[in-house]
Amino acid sequence: MNRKTHTAFPKAAIRFQNEFLDFQKGIRVGHLEDNQRITRILKLALESQYQEEFITERFGRGVYWQWIGFVYKANRNSKPLSSKSSFGCSKFFLMIDHGEQLFKCGFSVERGMITSSPEFPQAQSLQSDWDWHRLLDGLTSGSPLEKELKRLVDFEGFSIDAGNWENRYTVSRRKFPGAEELKKVLIAAPPDAWAMFQLYYPMSEKDIRASTGVDLVDAMMAVFRETTSAMNLCMQVPLPVDGLGMEIDSLDV
Repeated sequence: MNRKTHTAFPKAAIRFQNEFLDFQKGIRVGHLEDNQRITRILKLALESQYQEEFITERFGRGVYWQWIGFVYKANRNSKPLSSKSSFGCSKFFLMIDHGEQLFKCGFSVERGMITSSPEFPQAQSLQSDWDWHRLLDGLTSGSPLEKELKRLVDFEGFSIDAGNWENRYTVSRRKFPGAEELKKVLIAAPPDAWAMFQLYYPMSEKDIRASTGVDLVDAMMAVFRETTSAMNLCMQVPLPVDGLGMEIDSLDV
């Protein structure tokens, strides 16, 4: 297969700055050079790491974005009903959660809405080929997904947000409740509300300000590597993981 993958920026060429993660305005992407813009830096790094194409998605406009996602293109293209939209795909993400005053980085799976609403376009309503169904199927006692989520939450310091975003259920570090309990929360999300699952490594503003821009890029990529196995269990087409280093010691902040 002919893939349009790219080479990552050399570490010495990266000019991302920690102040580009603004806890009031969002993630700065506007009025920057390519080697300063986190969307470009991470997309190139992901494509170099996995030798696969990624699609960049975002929520926000202008100079600051609130949420950024990276979708594995082959997984999206494999969907018979939803290949033109990224809503049904598992994706790496980063965001500033203004309410909790946290920077979150990890992977997410969206359910969207089950019942239609004039507030959202039809493309955001749950379809039969979305990764959400694989997530739910994987949340059983003793399953590979349960073991991987437990490892990340209980031993690596990750957290989980699940269900309706406005009234989400949060699993704090080292308090994984079990797959069956998590599945109940996801199933109980109101059908007319936007529902999702996200596994992430949380960092406070203090953590961000204590890190250099290059250190933060390294940390984001470490999170993506560490969550790949769990995300693969939710995807129709998994990412290749041969030779992928899985270490996250540098994130113990």
